[in-house]
Amino acid sequence: MRMPFGHPSLRPYLPYRQRPMTSDLGVVAHFLGTSSVLLSDGETSVLSDGFVTRPGVLRVALGRIAPDRSLVRATIDRLRVKSLAAVICAHSHYDHALDAPVWALETGAELVGSPSTANVGRGLGVPESSLRVVADGETVSYGRFDLTFLDSAHSPGDHYPGTVDQPLVPPARAGAWRTGTAYSVLVAHPTGRILLHASANFRPGALRGRPADVVYLGIGNLGKQSTEFLRTYWDEVVAATGARRVVLVHWDDFFVGLHRPLRPMPYFLDDIDATMSRLLPLARRDGVDVVLPVTWQPSAPLADLP
Repeated sequence: MRMPFGHPSLRPYLPYRQRPMTSDLGVVAHFLGTSSVLLSDGETSVLSDGFVTRPGVLRVALGRIAPDRSLVRATIDRLRVKSLAAVICAHSHYDHALDAPVWALETGAELVGSPSTANVGRGLGVPESSLRVVADGETVSYGRFDLTFLDSAHSPGDHYPGTVDQPLVPPARAGAWRTGTAYSVLVAHPTGRILLHASANFRPGALRGRPADVVYLGIGNLGKQSTEFLRTYWDEVVAATGARRVVLVHWDDFFVGLHRPLRPMPYFLDDIDATMSRLLPLARRDGVDVVLPVTWQPSAPLADLP
């Protein structure tokens, strides 16, 4: 019998774990749990979310949370981030935007996202010159990276809907980090196109005509959705872009720190087994490579595409 507070095992999915990097083809990725991904081409680096504080479940449920600046600094040192052009937030929940302003302050990067994300940045003192608010369809460029922001939708069951309408000064309740705008971000580089799609939902037709080679696909909460929803989600994001590789993100228990191996969310919050049992046949149907990323390990997402 499965206990609701028990965690699914990753053992059945070890064959899908990210392989060690053999060639970078110009873009190297580091996965930092949830939907945090650092992309670099050796000259320019951009980061999605950068959530590394990962406060425990009791503090999130009952207390107040704040970014841990020392953890962000340690991550910068571990990844040898010498410069960072931009930190982009998929939306403004704390598991995406809590630490993003600290990355901007520590590296001089622009903090890019919705008006809500800008107010999260203001609450920690990010200067106005380092805040960039983007609209649906807008493209911003950093080095050889062109980032196009496309309005998307948060996964079903959004616990903190709404917007952040004034500077958010931590510590604060987790619910203060409201959704704002949810984005799907298309990252175009001369060596290929990567879609960062953090939330397991979609706007019908929004990604048609937006080709991508690789999708970082959020699967959080998919295990609680219907088979039909998952199939439509796959078709609207993966099939619509023609992606040949899917890197699964936002499946891990983000109440546990990155100093420990990643584990899936407990059954009462999600069911990765149900997700994988429905998702893998769709990947086989479409000839799409599925990858389960490994924290800290460098990867070459565009290399050796099927």
